[in-house]
Amino acid sequence: MRRYVSLYASFFRMFLKSILEYRGSFVTLVAAVLLVQGASLATIWVVMSQVPSMNGWSLPEVLLIYGLLIFSRSCTQIFTEYIWNLGSMIRQGEFDRYLVRPINPLFHVLAAGLNFEGLVNFPLGLVLIIGTGRTLGLFASPFNIAYLVVAVASGAVIFFAVNLITATTAFWIIESMPVSAAVFENYLFAHYPLTIFPRGIQFLLTWIIPYGFASFYPAAFLMGRDVGALAWLGPLVAAVLLVLGYRFWLVGLNRYEGAGS
Repeated sequence: MRRYVSLYASFFRMFLKSILEYRGSFVTLVAAVLLVQGASLATIWVVMSQVPSMNGWSLPEVLLIYGLLIFSRSCTQIFTEYIWNLGSMIRQGEFDRYLVRPINPLFHVLAAGLNFEGLVNFPLGLVLIIGTGRTLGLFASPFNIAYLVVAVASGAVIFFAVNLITATTAFWIIESMPVSAAVFENYLFAHYPLTIFPRGIQFLLTWIIPYGFASFYPAAFLMGRDVGALAWLGPLVAAVLLVLGYRFWLVGLNRYEGAGS
């Protein structure tokens, strides 16, 4: 484990050096990510300035949902979202090199590149959680703080596991990016209270693509809303998805016969 931590630290340093080498591009990328998130937040503010309550949820409560989602996503986005490029690695023959090196191929794929957008979303999500948490009085209880930490960690694992499952389809179809994107884009629904959507979407984001456990259900519990056992299932859902994702990866890896096959 110590060896992998040291290796990842080396990869991370190289990544930071590469993006900081061109300062103009770095500033442009930061501005672009902030503009995207700013537009989303502005949309929420405009809507709720006209409709102060979104199915019983106030603006700070909706922003808490938003903050939890992007913070959970950023925790895994920084370090693991390079898995989206698995199809390109296989198509170009690059993945073959990872199989002959003395480290775990999955680790090597994840460490091969980092996601810059996550570096910007991380502090933004943290600021939203802290700001709304103070407004809503969530930090008065040490239990709430511990619950938030567990919820964010569970959400991060869920994002990674879903990405791993969809990206692993590259072992069969090569070009897995459209599959990953089609599944991933459903996370946009999880920016908002799930109760404003039809039951089909609520079911989708709870049991099929369970992004609701990264945002809505933790926020609902902290707000004192009754969501039953769903408030506690986040870690279990994350663990099950992670096991399934890694097993699926192993099945695909065993099937892989090389770029020329």
